[in-house]
Amino acid sequence: MDVFLYIGGILLLLLLWIKAKGFEYVIVHHRWVFVCLFLLPLSVVFDVYYYVRSWLVFKMCSAPKLHDHRVKEIQDQVRNWKAEGGKNYMCTGRPGWLTVSLRVGKYKNTHKNIMINLMDILEVDTKKRVVRVEPLVNMGQVTALLNSIGWTLPVLPELDDLTVGGLIMGTGIESSSHNFGLFQHICMAYELVLADGSLVRCTPTENSDLFYAVPWSCGTLGFLVAAEIKIVPAKKYVKLHYTPVRGLEKICEKFSRESKNKDNYFVEGLVYSSDEAVIMTGTLTDNAEAGKENKIGHYWKPWFFRHVETYLKSNRDGTEYIPLRHYYHRHTKSIFWELQDIIPFGNHPVFRYLFGWMVPPKISLLKLTQGETIRKLYEQHHVVQDMLVPMKYLQKSIAAFHSEISVYPLWLCPFILPSQPGMIHPKGNEAELYVDIGAYGEPKTKHFNAKASMKRLEKFVRDVNGFQMLNADCYMTPEEFWEMLMESLYKKLREKLNCTDAFPEVYYKICKSARTESKMVDCKHYVKGEQHLIYGIKLRKQF
Repeated sequence: MDVFLYIGGILLLLLLWIKAKGFEYVIVHHRWVFVCLFLLPLSVVFDVYYYVRSWLVFKMCSAPKLHDHRVKEIQDQVRNWKAEGGKNYMCTGRPGWLTVSLRVGKYKNTHKNIMINLMDILEVDTKKRVVRVEPLVNMGQVTALLNSIGWTLPVLPELDDLTVGGLIMGTGIESSSHNFGLFQHICMAYELVLADGSLVRCTPTENSDLFYAVPWSCGTLGFLVAAEIKIVPAKKYVKLHYTPVRGLEKICEKFSRESKNKDNYFVEGLVYSSDEAVIMTGTLTDNAEAGKENKIGHYWKPWFFRHVETYLKSNRDGTEYIPLRHYYHRHTKSIFWELQDIIPFGNHPVFRYLFGWMVPPKISLLKLTQGETIRKLYEQHHVVQDMLVPMKYLQKSIAAFHSEISVYPLWLCPFILPSQPGMIHPKGNEAELYVDIGAYGEPKTKHFNAKASMKRLEKFVRDVNGFQMLNADCYMTPEEFWEMLMESLYKKLREKLNCTDAFPEVYYKICKSARTESKMVDCKHYVKGEQHLIYGIKLRKQF
């Protein structure tokens, strides 16, 4: 009883302090207080609810029975929009704060919201080696189910809350991508509700143009309602080898060599400075050597990127056996390394043992409660970028990142880019090895300016035939954007499927210059002589 009174007294004092300082002041200057007291417990409730719900739905087989009905409701919404004159563009009704991306999509306030409540795993077919899922199924659900029955996805992106729809309409990557490609390359079929309300299924052989145009389209060709994804047999452990490397040239040479080695099932690099990194290679196995098992996913364990750093500081190689699901979500607890800026003491042993079971806070709740002040601060003083560049330009790319933003650690993840139709394509007609350079954190360069610095980095990426992931802030003009991506198939499909009046072009959904410079007015907007119809609203908001 005394313990509860003591805790209650502390909470009361904290609430009085928050009231005295003001809610906005505490949110900006002491965000960890709000996160620890409110968002961590609320995140646990969210996780428990969705875990129990998905387990019950799958066990009771209710998802397949309800799926067709839910899809029909989406079709009815689209047809009603069309019958009412289709005055505004359509978009999904999922609130912007629920997405993992830090970008705030203001178009949700002006477009026709189509409610899509599709968050269930529909079927696992081990004979065909395919799992059929709805678009709001997340990676946490996928691993919890598939790993429990001995299967997994060939490419399974790290963070629990990443959804299948987001990974298809945007993109997804994992340390196995040097063998299997991006998330889109393990997808076997998509089912979409189109602008006229019809339901269509597309595969590499059936409606193939649409199949290849969907990835990177960000929901501007139709509403994804189901996907079939390749599965492969799982094993119990990942045998992970850590190698510290010093010297930029040696880092790039080692990383490139290991990425080309098909015997490595997983390849990943963490760059801690301009000339220090740890390269990790992994293979799947069912057996672990005695004393070398490390269950890194337990809440009391150190954050993974800090654990990896110990090999660099001690200048030693090492090998561990990590349970497969622990490995897949190795960056979830610390949100890669973003959580250290929110809870500075989050990796301290005392905090981990007492409160680590509640970590991490849901990214969606962080977005919902950040307020306009913090959002603007993040835009100007924080970077969340993934740039995909050919492996042969890795050394030049790390140097460019260091010069423009100097954010560390940098995440290196290799992937093979096949020569297929679609928005992204290697420069030649053959598959090419690329690398995702992920920069997440506060830039340390004195000259950093969000817009100017990122535009220079974007230009560098375009110049080496690279791509910027669409989940982060993008400052390109329309001409620069389509210089980066292949537009022919995408625009052909938009015309063919009558999307130009139903959905905004992908550029106007994700690019910052479009949201700040393009007025949503009843007019025709012309770019290089091409016509883009932008439906209007009252002159009270911008894109």
